[in-house]
Amino acid sequence: MRVIVNQVAYELPNESVITDALSLIEAKPPYAVAVNLQFVPKTKHGEYLLNENDQLEVIAPVTGG
Repeated sequence: MRVIVNQVAYELPNESVITDALSLIEAKPPYAVAVNLQFVPKTKHGEYLLNENDQLEVIAPVTGG
């Protein structure tokens, strides 16, 4: 299935979860994840099933002031 991660299209197997997408892009913690503009807690990443054309945003924190 096709999903969009940070505005780039990727192919994942059906019934993939957020952690599969994070592995695909080699995401390094810390980060936050939103699916279709809805924040998903880290505790749910391993069970949140993705759907065709879902849009994920993986956001790293920024420090400074």
